[in-house]
Amino acid sequence: MPSVPAPATRVASADQLLRGPHSRIHELLLLARAAVDLLRGFRVLHFVGPCVTVFGSARFGSDHPYYALGRLVGHRLADVGFTVMTGGGPGLMEAANRGAREAGGSSVGCNISLPDEQKPNAYLDRWVTCRYFFVRKLLLFKYSFAFVALPGGIGTMDELFEAFTLIQTGKIRRFPMILIGTAYWRPLTDMLERMALDGAIAQEDLELLFVTDSVEAAIDHLEINAIERFALRARKPFRWLRESSPAASSPSVRP
Repeated sequence: MPSVPAPATRVASADQLLRGPHSRIHELLLLARAAVDLLRGFRVLHFVGPCVTVFGSARFGSDHPYYALGRLVGHRLADVGFTVMTGGGPGLMEAANRGAREAGGSSVGCNISLPDEQKPNAYLDRWVTCRYFFVRKLLLFKYSFAFVALPGGIGTMDELFEAFTLIQTGKIRRFPMILIGTAYWRPLTDMLERMALDGAIAQEDLELLFVTDSVEAAIDHLEINAIERFALRARKPFRWLRESSPAASSPSVRP
């Protein structure tokens, strides 16, 4: 069963978290809310199968060419057995979830409470709605064995660079990071190359990114650098803990 959407009061609690020190009781309550967010996420997402997180703008609607690209990405990821995970919102997140659903694969989302009440899109088998961005990103990274970035804005860049930093610093393994859309991402890759030239990052850090216009090339890269490298298989739920897999069964990803 999908999780219950977060109430509107969660927006205020997220704002309070970043307002500096409060009373000890207030701080304890904030900590408890974050713990509840994490626990809910763990319960909802533990058996969703090996995931690939797809980042992308919420602002590109179904009439935009990038939306069709997102659907194709979701479809092909499902074809090779991955669960498609997104931020659960509209735009290219919806497109990737929709493509996975249309391919008969599993589609999940980590939604976030926002002042404008971002709602989970209609193509999710299950989702969790978080109060806090840091919890949402933790869940996106925790269950993913690769990251695909479609064209996007500040949120996409934030998530992409956090994944980049976690891999670069060894906090998570060297999971594939794929940018789709060479023309869109060229200013970013040019900047990263300048950083490497100036010594701000290592030259080998650039090797973490695979930039392409071809969805099939992206899938080939994933099969070699995620499926084969990590010998991925789905987890099985324990019925006695009342755990369950997504509505659409998660196929194991095998080398």
